[in-house]
Amino acid sequence: MNNAATILYIPHGGGPLPLMNDPGHAALNSFLRDYPAGIDKPDAIIVISAHWEEAEISISAAQTPPLLFDYFGFPPETYEYEYPAPGNPALAERVHELLQRAGIASRLDFERGFDHGLFVPLLLMYPEGDIPCIQVSLSASLDAGLHVAIGKALAALKSENLLVLGSGFSFHNMQALMSKRDDSVDPRNQAFEEWLRQTCSDASLPEAEREQRLANWQDAPHARYCHPREEHLLPLQVCYGLGQGAARMVFQQPVAGFIASAYQWR
Repeated sequence: MNNAATILYIPHGGGPLPLMNDPGHAALNSFLRDYPAGIDKPDAIIVISAHWEEAEISISAAQTPPLLFDYFGFPPETYEYEYPAPGNPALAERVHELLQRAGIASRLDFERGFDHGLFVPLLLMYPEGDIPCIQVSLSASLDAGLHVAIGKALAALKSENLLVLGSGFSFHNMQALMSKRDDSVDPRNQAFEEWLRQTCSDASLPEAEREQRLANWQDAPHARYCHPREEHLLPLQVCYGLGQGAARMVFQQPVAGFIASAYQWR
């Protein structure tokens, strides 16, 4: 049995488009479908979703969470998906305790359902829905350094057979995404992705510098063009805090017309 968690930051695409076989998501869909074959099947999945922000870090603790269709303007069938994965109240309680022990305010949430940051990628990765899942929110402060600290607080989980999934998007300028009409490479997108690759994957980078870069990500080239608001990047900071060290870039392809990447720590 696997004795180490897999920590993975992914782009989850635009709303339900990956599940609609949108051509702009074909490379991402292939990656997500193929990825589980390369790791042991996890005993449980922890998802840090870009689509949940709370003043106190919140952890889904219901035994059978419903689905939360938190997107708008898509065809009726996209509001009928089912993902029957159970919750894992015991794991939620452990995450809560680890955060509290680290001095990070947190709470258990017994009401909120699984949002599309969870069910869209997991319908592709583990379509059977037979692995217990919990979600962990972002902090509404959007403080990148705090999100690194959240990951560090969960370090005790690294020795367990878990998948920790940071579900975001390494490029998330909605205006640019909605107006893209060709296959041209955006040099601002490219420059930020190169910075992200070096920051996350360069094993020669001193660890203090890697952490400083991720805590001050807004200093990266074209950072605020690629992320006018940072909620889709912050799951990466949580993954880094938990994984530490250099990550392996496991995906870098156009998604909806812009380069996006995925990183794995193990």
